[in-house]
Amino acid sequence: MSKRTLAFLAALGATTIYAINHTIAKGVMPDHVRPFGFILLRVIGVAALFWSISFLGPKEKIDRKDWGSVLLAALLGMVVNMLAYFKGLELSTPINSSVLMTVSPIVVIVLSALYLKERVTLNKGLGIALGFIGALALVLFGAELRQDAPNIPFGNVLFIVNATAYGGYLIVAKTLLAKYHPFTLMRWLFLIAVVINLPIGLPQVLEIKWSTMPLWAYGTIAFVIICTTFMTYLFNIFAMTQLKASTIGAFIYLQPLFGILFALLTGKDSLTAVKIGAAALVLLGVYLASKKSKSNP
Repeated sequence: MSKRTLAFLAALGATTIYAINHTIAKGVMPDHVRPFGFILLRVIGVAALFWSISFLGPKEKIDRKDWGSVLLAALLGMVVNMLAYFKGLELSTPINSSVLMTVSPIVVIVLSALYLKERVTLNKGLGIALGFIGALALVLFGAELRQDAPNIPFGNVLFIVNATAYGGYLIVAKTLLAKYHPFTLMRWLFLIAVVINLPIGLPQVLEIKWSTMPLWAYGTIAFVIICTTFMTYLFNIFAMTQLKASTIGAFIYLQPLFGILFALLTGKDSLTAVKIGAAALVLLGVYLASKKSKSNP
């Protein structure tokens, strides 16, 4: 099997894991693990994994002038992003999460225009508008009466906060990855995340009743730490060595599809007209915003 084929499988594997995580992670909250405690367990586990394999990368030191960017990347990508996502997942539904997670590329384009002064074309502007309308529709009209989703509108707002923080993280991390090996950067980002998340998540970790927790709940926590965070990062890194960024970016359209199908097949969520309409607007917006404009001859 060629490396390119393996890269496609790696990108597909990462997308599939992200998609089913919306349903799997929600299943354990809040009865067995509350969201902030879950995040602390997640960053501790992933930090340990990255430090354990850091010897595979080069021995590098972070320059003093770059520590501010490293701290900002950790805050955006491993604190605000993760806390908002898991709290939103507790309050809202897996399908809403699957749809609203895909607005991250739109956020990246907006932030790039604001801070990196990148030009916004007509296609990108239309895509941003459609994505915003779709996200707003889910926030304003996506409420349902569900015992496992106590505050869907606020949960959906947190998903948008999550996507915004992750978009900011990608911009900051991109500049750092141009200078440092991924293993070097990740081990420090997650270690900083452990320190920041410790006072936020420790009270909820101490509430966990480990002795009475069912085996499947242990499996869910392990899945989120090992598969959703650690393995997907490694899959994406390998895919980026063989495929174009635009090719990898196209896999984001599969995430809501896989996420919705998994939630429906497992009976953990249902489709409504608002969800279908909002998903169509968001995905069309992401497509237009991410589409490269043809250069004039």
